[in-house]
Amino acid sequence: MFDATSTLSLLALLFGLGLGYAAIRYRVEGNPLVDQIDAILPQTQCGQCDFPGCRPYAEAIASGEAEINQCPPGGQEGVDALAELLNIETMTLNEEHGEPEPKRVAVVDEDVCIGCTLCIQACPVDAFVGSSKVMTTVIAQECTGCDLCIPVCPVDCIEMVEIKPTVRNYIPDIAELAHV
Repeated sequence: MFDATSTLSLLALLFGLGLGYAAIRYRVEGNPLVDQIDAILPQTQCGQCDFPGCRPYAEAIASGEAEINQCPPGGQEGVDALAELLNIETMTLNEEHGEPEPKRVAVVDEDVCIGCTLCIQACPVDAFVGSSKVMTTVIAQECTGCDLCIPVCPVDCIEMVEIKPTVRNYIPDIAELAHV
């Protein structure tokens, strides 16, 4: 009834169907390690690490193309958290990429703004609202303090203001939580 060729063909078909089902059922979107690294990074999208944003930097770390100490906004706490995640020895923050600064937000001087929209185009997180020839404003909750809007403003109406901790916006430092 069945010869060897038919039997092998049937087995190959069954295994192929099984593998096809498994590939769809257990598919992994991207590299989960990249997602974990990206979650640790501060999401400022500032480019100080020599990459166009936090996700490309996370991909470079995961592939071994970049060191874990290139992110000034993440500070030494970020470097330590990445070292712990990757189970490698921690490094000191590489100051060639910049120094960590306090959390800041952009503020637009409404009397000086001419509505050129260059800041809207430069902002990697869409924190600016406005349109051509209309005063632009900043959504403070969205602003990451990356400074990319400062050099493009032709009238210097944008200032970076340090965020003072209040009850509503205070986020404890990792080192503070270790002592609790």
